[in-house]
Amino acid sequence: MLPILPLPTDDEAELLRQDKSTPLPAHPSTHLPLHPSPQGHCYAWVVTLKQPMHRLLTGPLTVKRVTVPIRDLPEWLQGCRIVQLSDFHFDGLRLSPWLLQAVLEKTQALAPDLIALTGDFVTKDPAPIFALAGQLKALKSRYGTFAVLGNHDTLSLRGRRTIIQALTAAGVSVLWNETAYPFGPEFPLVGLADFWSGEFAPQKVLDDLSPNLPRLVLSHNPDTAVPLQRWRVDLQLSGHTHGGQVVLPGLGPLVSIVQQPRFRQLRQALPFYRKKCDRIVHHWEWASGLHQVGESWLYVNQGLGTYLPGRLFCPPELTELTLTRQEPLQG
Repeated sequence: MLPILPLPTDDEAELLRQDKSTPLPAHPSTHLPLHPSPQGHCYAWVVTLKQPMHRLLTGPLTVKRVTVPIRDLPEWLQGCRIVQLSDFHFDGLRLSPWLLQAVLEKTQALAPDLIALTGDFVTKDPAPIFALAGQLKALKSRYGTFAVLGNHDTLSLRGRRTIIQALTAAGVSVLWNETAYPFGPEFPLVGLADFWSGEFAPQKVLDDLSPNLPRLVLSHNPDTAVPLQRWRVDLQLSGHTHGGQVVLPGLGPLVSIVQQPRFRQLRQALPFYRKKCDRIVHHWEWASGLHQVGESWLYVNQGLGTYLPGRLFCPPELTELTLTRQEPLQG
């Protein structure tokens, strides 16, 4: 059984009562019954019917280190290190306490210059965000922690507002078609609305940036790398795919393989691939890792949360990205 999650404050409880997407007193995604708190006016969530994803189904936390050359990177940012975390799906089931603790401890041990969180903090119900935000509050870095939301964070407007408010209170700067300047004016950080939210509007922010300026872009869904080709994007950080979760070495994500016509019967035989999971993303060739898309670099994190049937050759990931100056071509 999971430990009791921290009690929401009166203000947090009021936000949840206002959010019609959060049916109280039941927790739809994890079956967390509500029990009166000692104070008599809040509630504690206790897992009784489901257990968190077992480590045998997720695998151990993997730290991936990547170096990315950035054209026109300011000299003082040479060697700048960014830790990226993505797809927590913190709901009492898909992210185990031991894994979250390992993530927090490893991130702090790396002492990054900036922490980037690329969405899907929860799965359906926004209520667990308060407990997760309380954990994320411990993360420290030189330039701060910045985040964008994913499709699971934007299932309702009130839920989205609840998640933004909880993260902001924990010291996380959430960007929604906005630009921040933690590194200074010569290297802006752009955070975009989720691709499926109906409010994805890169032109609102990218049109205002000089094409001579390098920039870092956070965008949950890697498919956005296609429309973003209209602008200069030196490095895009995304998540969303979970890396495909089940990967066949040398062949790629199983979800991509079974889309091929010759494997149609195999797909029908796999219960977890009968639904429209192939529509999660169009470009499964970008399911994980570093890719060059046109003149842009795209890095896709494999995420932390895990759906059934689990992960195979695709462990939960913490990414450390080191930025270096790309030398101009000679001649």
